[in-house]
Amino acid sequence: MEHDLSPSALAELRRPRPYPAVSVLTPTNRRNPLSTEDAVRLRTMVAEAKKRLESDPSVSRDRRADVADQLDRALAEVDLAHAEDGLAIFAAPGEHQVWSLARSVPERVVLSDTFLTRNLVSAQTAERPFWVLSVAADRATLWSGGTDRVVEERVGGFPLVREEPNFDPERVERAGDQPSNYRDEDTRRFLRDAATAAASLLRAHPRPLFVTGEPAALSLLCEFGGVCKDAVQVPHGGLARGSHEAVWQAVRPALEEEARRRTEDVRRSLESARGRKEFAAGVDELWQSAREGRIRLLAVEENYRITVRDDGEHLIIAEDGDLDAREDIVDEIVEQCLETGAEVRFVPDGSLGDADRMAAVLRF
Repeated sequence: MEHDLSPSALAELRRPRPYPAVSVLTPTNRRNPLSTEDAVRLRTMVAEAKKRLESDPSVSRDRRADVADQLDRALAEVDLAHAEDGLAIFAAPGEHQVWSLARSVPERVVLSDTFLTRNLVSAQTAERPFWVLSVAADRATLWSGGTDRVVEERVGGFPLVREEPNFDPERVERAGDQPSNYRDEDTRRFLRDAATAAASLLRAHPRPLFVTGEPAALSLLCEFGGVCKDAVQVPHGGLARGSHEAVWQAVRPALEEEARRRTEDVRRSLESARGRKEFAAGVDELWQSAREGRIRLLAVEENYRITVRDDGEHLIIAEDGDLDAREDIVDEIVEQCLETGAEVRFVPDGSLGDADRMAAVLRF
């Protein structure tokens, strides 16, 4: 299952496909991975997708069989034991993909000439993914972080391991990575390579960066290539060989402080926009503004979901069972804002006060 929605991956997903490109969305329950409910729901949704294929007269028999086979292959790849809050299956002639999402999605089956990506974009934006680079004199480890976890990531040449013939990692460990261990030229060269590799990764996959290590290691790493320019430094040694839980606990306070700072920045921006008459709130007004490209900053409370219908002039709250309901209108607005270059910030529930849980600073 895929997790990392890089710019290149998103561009590939948005590429037009031969009809039908099938998107199957379903919520999953990360807190109870052993439940059979997710498996039943997923099989039901895939069966619904096959039924839609069968009933579409524009789909040839060969193409129908091809896409149905791709759906079966995708279903076999799903690992519900490691599910998050949502799942997206994409299938088209000759290909399939499975994506795990850290944000719930509505149950949907869509047949089109492109895959339905807005829920992936919204989930990725809400999750605020980040990198953690943990360095020591002999090892540099990369971690990929999300809402409540980090996992080791083996990309961009990481982990980097120093294999100098005269290097004794046990001696370094006994010495506790003291500053003297970072004065020799071989160590400087190793950390320079780590900085170069991290800078290259950030260019290809830009995210906020946290760097951990002994203070002497951080000082030396930050001499090279500007990799620390916008990074948050966490002076904590031993994590280059640490567990994912140890890394998470070390960076968590810094993450929480960054989240508080971002939320306060959003509040100030919205309040200032009110005074300049550049403020908008409410799903109907924001949908109109997003389509017109007027939004500069969109703020959304993390768990805000609302189901609406379009009455021809405005979006109104949908009744239960409304066949024209749009369950993912928040995700639609988020993706539309990102398409037009707006900044999107997800903030804790209750942060936006009387702003209807979603508000914006307008460009004009």
